[in-house]
Amino acid sequence: MLIVLAIVLLPYIKEMKKLLLLLICIYSYTFYAQNKKVTDTIFSNKLNEDREIIIGLPPSYDKHPNQKFPILVLLDGDFLFDPFQGALSYGNYWDDLPEVIIVGISQNKNNERELDCMVDETTGLPSEKGESFFEFIGMELLPYIQKNFRTAPFKMIAGLDTTAGFLNLYLYKDNPVFDAYISMSPELPNTMEENIPQRLAAIQKPLFYYHSSADGDVKKMRNRIIALDEVAKKINKETVNYRFDDFKGASHYSLVLNSIPSALYQIFSVYQPISTVEFNEKIATLSSGYVDYLIKKYDVIDKSFALKLPIRLNDFKAIEAAILKNKAYDEFDKLSQLARKNYPKSMLADYQMGQMYEKKGDNARAVKSYLSAFQREEIGDLTKEMMIERADELKKSLPKKGDKGKKEKEEPVVEETPPTETPTETTPVETTPTETTPTETPLGGKK
Repeated sequence: MLIVLAIVLLPYIKEMKKLLLLLICIYSYTFYAQNKKVTDTIFSNKLNEDREIIIGLPPSYDKHPNQKFPILVLLDGDFLFDPFQGALSYGNYWDDLPEVIIVGISQNKNNERELDCMVDETTGLPSEKGESFFEFIGMELLPYIQKNFRTAPFKMIAGLDTTAGFLNLYLYKDNPVFDAYISMSPELPNTMEENIPQRLAAIQKPLFYYHSSADGDVKKMRNRIIALDEVAKKINKETVNYRFDDFKGASHYSLVLNSIPSALYQIFSVYQPISTVEFNEKIATLSSGYVDYLIKKYDVIDKSFALKLPIRLNDFKAIEAAILKNKAYDEFDKLSQLARKNYPKSMLADYQMGQMYEKKGDNARAVKSYLSAFQREEIGDLTKEMMIERADELKKSLPKKGDKGKKEKEEPVVEETPPTETPTETTPVETTPTETTPTETPLGGKK
């Protein structure tokens, strides 16, 4: 009986296998598209060996073929890759952090990190394999990533304790290859707590520098980290974006999960949408130049991270609020031009012109702008219904088409008496009450 049942169901079982295989393929593709995590191996001439790397591409990498992305190099990539990718994915979901290409270097399968990070105890500089590993990153790994993927010029590097101390050595170069450094509880080579502040003060290119410790950190390491901070925090230089975190109740290892989001939010603070704090402290306090502030913000994003973003709708709304609060209505004209450039098919630009005319008392032009907005695409909370309601409300204050003719008709016409040899007395012309009674305008005023 079972054999007969199996024969009958065999064609269906085959189809179910195909369906199951299809579902597995779809799931695998979806998972890959979301995470884009690939393990690769490259041969290093500097190290004379193969090195394993983990590459994480942004979810939108294939969707936006012209977009370039910043690079984040992770030492200790074996265990730092996932927490960094998780933090970046979460921040990008809320549009607080950009997408980046993550490159993790495996260093813990055979305890490679100790040899990779060898430093001369006297000079504090890379030595033996450490020197080769230093060159491998700058001369082989980065060129490989830049050749095979769409990368922006902005480059970051991160590490923990031994690898964190090692990554600081790139600051010893006059023109460092990296733009941002995330040094979590670094085990500092000889004299580094003195050298790093000097280098931050001397380097001319813009730099982001983040380091951290905790009250549960290794004591001998913690003391030197705090000594570095005491000097570095006194650097007053616009091109140095510096931050030190000293976490309470954290250990040497748990401080990592505190440090990663803090560091990323420091580096990409300008990328984030305008927050309540930024609005109150930096925008609302300006006497003018609100639109210029917005333009500059996105110029900095472009120049710092090579990210060409359309200006967020919420940022338009923030500048709109600042204009209204400070009654700088003329700035709506410039904001409208910016809106037309970023959202050419939407009603945003015409809506802003309508606000300018309405606030300046030119209701006729305001109505025209709102009706023009009605003909364009809705965006955000701006709807066609809203545009019609605004236009209809303002129409009530406009003079009716026949009002001008009535006014002219009500004015008495004085006819001149033609000259005669003997002037005769003219009889006054009586006017009917309807012709002389003043009419009311829509506003209730008398004409």
